[in-house]
Amino acid sequence: MNLFGHNKEQHILNLFTEGDAAAMDELYAEYADYLTRICSRYIENQENLRDVLQEAFIRIFTRIRTFEYRGKGSLKAWLTKVVVNESLYFIRESDACLFIDEEEVSLHDIEEEKPDIDSLSITQITDAIQKLPPGYRTVFNLHVIEEKTHKEIAKLLNIKPDSSASQFHKARNMLARMLKAQHIKVYDNERKMA
Repeated sequence: MNLFGHNKEQHILNLFTEGDAAAMDELYAEYADYLTRICSRYIENQENLRDVLQEAFIRIFTRIRTFEYRGKGSLKAWLTKVVVNESLYFIRESDACLFIDEEEVSLHDIEEEKPDIDSLSITQITDAIQKLPPGYRTVFNLHVIEEKTHKEIAKLLNIKPDSSASQFHKARNMLARMLKAQHIKVYDNERKMA
């Protein structure tokens, strides 16, 4: 509920239902920044990001009348899904070799790096994730943020589930090494006590 006594999502959807010209402007004003952050998880180049967002908003505006409202937060969730799908479509179309993994890596052979992330800010972690190679970053975001299984990721990206798992583990280890290499850790209790 907001000051006007109604749910913002319902208000925006009602504007679309009524054919109000302000509907697109209100939706854009309410969600553009949020959706830009979602898209930037997958697309780092600003020009490409603008193109993907433009396509996502076109898809949103042309399909919003088919959206079925299921309670507060459902519109935001649907918008997020549209942006993630557009981002993945762009990645599949523009980076066909992005997920090619010539060597088969046994997940049991991968050495796990475990950084102390308790002392890191969300911005520091997000910035490090953005520095991952595109394939690693995409799988990492889909698995950690979107909570997709490796089987689901494989289907979305047209790769094997094992490749998804391998990309994820490599991404996680690379991320740990980057955090350590950048000296982001504020303190290390074990070393202080020794």
